[in-house]
Amino acid sequence: MSDIIGHFISGKLETAADDRSGPIYNPSTGEEFARCAYGSRATLDRAVAAATEAGRAWALASHATRMGVIFKLRELMVASIDELAEVIGREHGKTIADAKGEIGRAIEGIEFAANEPHVTKGEFSANVGGDIDVFSMRVPVGVVGCITPFNFPIMVPTVMMAMAVGTGNGVVWKPSEKVPTAALIFARLLQEAGLPDGVFNVVQGDKEIVDGILEHPGIAAVSFVGSTRVGEYVYQKGTSHNKRVASFTGGKNHMVVMPDADLEAAASAFVSAGFGSASQRCMAVSLLVPVGEATANALRELVVDKMNALKVGPYNDPQADFGAVISSESKAAVLHAIEECIGAGAELVVDGRGLKVPGHDNGFYVGPTLFDHVTMDMTFYKEEIFGPARGIIRAASLDEAIAITNAHDYGNGAVIFTRDGKSARRFMGEVEAGMIGVNVPVPLPVGYFNFGGLRRSKFGDSHLYGPDAARFYTKYKTVSQRWPDPVQAGGAMSLAFNASA
Repeated sequence: MSDIIGHFISGKLETAADDRSGPIYNPSTGEEFARCAYGSRATLDRAVAAATEAGRAWALASHATRMGVIFKLRELMVASIDELAEVIGREHGKTIADAKGEIGRAIEGIEFAANEPHVTKGEFSANVGGDIDVFSMRVPVGVVGCITPFNFPIMVPTVMMAMAVGTGNGVVWKPSEKVPTAALIFARLLQEAGLPDGVFNVVQGDKEIVDGILEHPGIAAVSFVGSTRVGEYVYQKGTSHNKRVASFTGGKNHMVVMPDADLEAAASAFVSAGFGSASQRCMAVSLLVPVGEATANALRELVVDKMNALKVGPYNDPQADFGAVISSESKAAVLHAIEECIGAGAELVVDGRGLKVPGHDNGFYVGPTLFDHVTMDMTFYKEEIFGPARGIIRAASLDEAIAITNAHDYGNGAVIFTRDGKSARRFMGEVEAGMIGVNVPVPLPVGYFNFGGLRRSKFGDSHLYGPDAARFYTKYKTVSQRWPDPVQAGGAMSLAFNASA
């Protein structure tokens, strides 16, 4: 009998599955080692009721009380790095080193949430007229639904929920059913940090719970990270139910390399940013865009040498550069994309198909794969490949490289490697991407800057990190007040539209 990974509601673990459950695999071995409980609408109703009731009191808690929990959470997260990294590696397949890097960025999100009293301050104007003072204040939106992806089991949720809790909201979190265990560890840490039971709840599940969150009248706002197809659905359905929705979706990030760039550094950056975590990152570099044939030929040779040195292995192999993809379905999808690109006429330079990891024959592995002479009419250019298959698309000039980058539906990130400030300045100004790197391969900002893409990489006008996240989890109230002299008689009545009367 497999272990059941269940829910966390009102401060208690619920280990019994409802009517349905799904498998949890170790991608490194391909073995099912546990089952994830799939909650029902009734499960969700209980979680929302708990978040609503406990959230009322939590919304009235002082900033000092809330920040005490946030500071303690950071301390506990630091102490739990090894435990979390092991769970993330086992369920996701990423290496322990990569998992620890993810946890470090999660801790950075907690640190920024400690700034909540500052970033949610309101405004005040004294005596706008007739002894009336006007001030604004930010208050919690209510109950927040968080829907998070498999590729960052702890970083993305922590960034969302540290700020959601810090601003005084109740939370219902649906983690990916592929990586559910880190959610229960995080729930335990919040409880140990002193968060009142019921404020934070975890409901495991699949599409039924996603739809429930989007439709539930007790949920005021929804934060989502995942694929573009699902993210657009979440945004449209959630907003149709009058919810505030922030939906962060896919990317097809281009890396332009100019002839004057340090090609050795650019090649290292491309391989690192392109293949880390088996390329299962929305900020991964997908397409290398060298400018000029000489640049392309020299860069390709360097990239191939570095790719051939990569080691693929199980998550707990300290020598592995990256591990397996998340599932057998994901592996099949990557292999299909490779076959399709071969059929479209691209040149297969490095072939990662058929990779075998000794002792792990059933693991979901795909080796690093590289195509050259990719063109814009190919599916390989148009679609996000969530696995270690990358491409080179050659450009004759910076103008063409910018045009190639901007022609794509996605606009998550884009980077340029160059020594020329004018080229970099043009790139920053003309490229339609939410996050831009100049000689930086993964332009993921630090936690106190806003994170979010453009075009079909984001739906809604909010951001995941930074001050804009605090604004997403709060709503404005504006108060106009006057305190008459208690001994003064009332004045004459006027029906004129005049705020100062």
